[in-house]
Amino acid sequence: MAHTAMSGYGTTSGDDPLQTAVWRLRSRACWADAAALLDPTTADASLQRAGLLVERCLYTEQGWGEAEDALRTAEALAQSDDERGAAACERGQLAYASTLLGVRDRADEARAALGRAAALIPPGASGRAVLDFRRGLLAENLAGSPQAARAAYRRAHAGATAHADPLLLSFTWRHLAGLALRDGELAEARHGFGESLRIREELGYLVGTAPALASLADAESEPEASRLRAEAGRLFRLLGGVPTWLARQLAPPAASA
Repeated sequence: MAHTAMSGYGTTSGDDPLQTAVWRLRSRACWADAAALLDPTTADASLQRAGLLVERCLYTEQGWGEAEDALRTAEALAQSDDERGAAACERGQLAYASTLLGVRDRADEARAALGRAAALIPPGASGRAVLDFRRGLLAENLAGSPQAARAAYRRAHAGATAHADPLLLSFTWRHLAGLALRDGELAEARHGFGESLRIREELGYLVGTAPALASLADAESEPEASRLRAEAGRLFRLLGGVPTWLARQLAPPAASA
């Protein structure tokens, strides 16, 4: 997510028409079509294109080779510390996705890449919030350290708030709520999941709405939980089974029904 949902990237009125088109395609799980609109001859465009294709890998478990190629292009075109840091952040995310989804264990590469990004992206920069969030993902899902993950998510949440990045806020709300749910803090979990869902619906981030609905269902009691899962399942099927990993979360209620 080199480009998330800050003003200027297609999510607010008055944005560049190209970015608006890219956002609409991305939000509907059409990452390859969105990437095709970008001319990867500049560092900024190549980074955005790489981010889209890395995100496709995480949501579809496909397209790894194309993402690697796009990332190498972005790394070659990067000139400033910010650009090199953003490219390293995307490499860390790709390696994280590969490890998380069982494609290939690249956990060491993910840690090293995000460490490089941390050395290049200064505190307070907009890219630092994304980096903090991704370091939280590593801590939670690869290192098994919820305390470190919570601290990283909170830093990312503060950064997303400071830089008016609502899409990133939807991610930090959701992951902080997930940790709260793990600790049995149901009210806190419902609030966070609800905020994440609200933001994604307001942005029209369709591909992220089904996961938000399913997460909120995990914190709700019946019959609301079943209603939310049914709506998540409808959107999941509408998008052709994306994100692929959501099938596991939706399967148990379907089997019992």
